[in-house]
Amino acid sequence: MRNWPNIETFEEFLNGGGLVEPNDQMPEPYRLAVFRFIELHANSEYMGGLTERDWIPKAPGLHRKLTALAKTQDEIGHAHLLYMVAADLGIKTREEMMSDLLEGRTHFHNVFHYRVHTWTDQIAVAYLVDAAALASQQAVFKNCSYGPYKRILRRVIAEEGFHMRNGEEMMLLMAQGTDAQHEMMQESINRWWLPAVQLFGPDSRPDDELLRWHIKSERNEVLRDRFVQKFVPQLLAGGFEIPDPALAKDSVTGKWQIGEIDWEPLKQTMRNGGPDSERRIGDARNAWSSAAWVRAALTASGQTS
Repeated sequence: MRNWPNIETFEEFLNGGGLVEPNDQMPEPYRLAVFRFIELHANSEYMGGLTERDWIPKAPGLHRKLTALAKTQDEIGHAHLLYMVAADLGIKTREEMMSDLLEGRTHFHNVFHYRVHTWTDQIAVAYLVDAAALASQQAVFKNCSYGPYKRILRRVIAEEGFHMRNGEEMMLLMAQGTDAQHEMMQESINRWWLPAVQLFGPDSRPDDELLRWHIKSERNEVLRDRFVQKFVPQLLAGGFEIPDPALAKDSVTGKWQIGEIDWEPLKQTMRNGGPDSERRIGDARNAWSSAAWVRAALTASGQTS
């Protein structure tokens, strides 16, 4: 167990690449910041897993059904691991975190507050949303100061990489498909481009404690720009349009510049007031309730829930 006499000494430890462990006497503001960050991640993995679950029976063909099944298992597994890591910080139990999520008292990433209408929406999620989430997770992992989270991220990132590659494969198939398939894919890109870009959040504040304490390692605007520079050329090469009338390529730097972002939709989702928030939270509540007998059976057999 380690202790630091003051916040300045603690921050010197972090700046030197030190890793904090659960039994360390970490400053309470750091403990709370790490907990909230991991809880948000865990909630998002769980809600994302439920989205994947919905498409197992509707995916086209056995191969895609198996892929959706595997992805569902990955996402729920990520949530399970992250809730354990968060609980070890001693702020809430796993049961309390789940109760807060299902009652709408806590939050999850903006992209899971939208309805997935079609199979091509699922492709857009796999291609754009998974890529944005992966980029964010990689940036956290690079310099993460909380040891248990950093170790869990190694596995999460490896599996999310497969999800993104699966999205790329399906996007290429749509790019080379029929006119109808191409049009459906374009409609899904139109729906999911902005939520994916917004996933990174507004520009980071100069005094962002997540950056100062190495819970994150890169500013939101840097990650967002890197995403834009990668995916704009890919989508254009596939014959798709970017749903941003202000999109332009800088003639000097060669970099793509997007238009001004309306952050109000993101703010709405962070208040659990997104386009599909009520249904999504209700669906999660029903899924948790319907599995109560499984948890009861495991408890009765002496296993932990």
